Amino acid sequence: MGNKRELLKRVREMEARYDELARILDELDEAVAAFERFGPELQALREYMDSGQWKADFEADEAGLIPPGVKRGVLSEDGLYDLLLEAEKVKR
Repeated sequence: MGNKRELLKRVREMEARYDELARILDELDEAVAAFERFGPELQALREYMDSGQWKADFEADEAGLIPPGVKRGVLSEDGLYDLLLEAEKVKR
C-alpha cells in the first residue's frame, strides 16, 4: 500500500484525472448533440456544393462581384469540400 503520503498523492492525482475526464465527456456530449441538431444546415451545405450554385458563386467571386469585406470562406476551393468530408468522418 505504501505510506500515507503516497496514498494521498495518488488518490489526488487520480481524482484530478477523473474530474478532467468527466468534464471532457460532458463537453463531448454537448458537442455531439449540437452536431446532430446541425443536420439540416449540414444538408443545406451539401446541396449548395452539389447543385452548381457553389460554382456560380465561386465564379462571381473570382470576377470581383463580391466585395472584399464579405466573409466567404465557403467559397474557398477546398474549404467546403474538406469541411463536409470531416463532417462525414465525425458521423461515422
